Amino acid sequence: MSQTTGVPRTRRFSLSVADLTQAAVFAALIAALGLPGTITIGSSGVPITLQTLGVMLAGSILGPRKGTLAVIIFAVLAIAGLPILAGGRSGLVALASPTAGFFVGFLPAVLGIGLATALMMPRYRVLWGIVINIVGGMVVIYACGVIGLLLRTDLSLWAAISTNGVYVPGDIAKAVVAALVAAQVHRAYPGLIAPIRLRRGTR
Repeated sequence: MSQTTGVPRTRRFSLSVADLTQAAVFAALIAALGLPGTITIGSSGVPITLQTLGVMLAGSILGPRKGTLAVIIFAVLAIAGLPILAGGRSGLVALASPTAGFFVGFLPAVLGIGLATALMMPRYRVLWGIVINIVGGMVVIYACGVIGLLLRTDLSLWAAISTNGVYVPGDIAKAVVAALVAAQVHRAYPGLIAPIRLRRGTR
């Protein structure tokens, strides 16, 4: 029995060449979404970018393993010095700025979106996808961003939280777009995300 149950676990955590290719493609997509640049509103210095859309797409289309790997590849390249963050910044520049928390938040965000999406599969539901993208792509990233602002600025907790208000409409739009795109992709290419089933206790 132990040998039989060990095989699926190995397969679940292994990555094929196709998996690595998909992760690399989405890492490139996240980088490409930074090409339009940034728009900074308010005094906090937090820019509006399209790269959070890439994080949502990676989690909702590739799932927790490949989506997380895509963001790791992107983050490693950024920290290595490539100017692939929005506005032509590198990862080290971002980590040294008040917006460091938003950059760090990409990783838990894509993991959360991927896990929640995998629990929903094999059928992708747009409304649930939107909710998942909002919670993972907004709430998680905003929470990490607020922590970064508190550590790097003199803002109060409420001031740090309120700086996110201006970005909410645009990020909700990204969550909707990501869910709509994910639904079409999963309809055309089923099986991109292996479903996760929660085990119920047995007597």
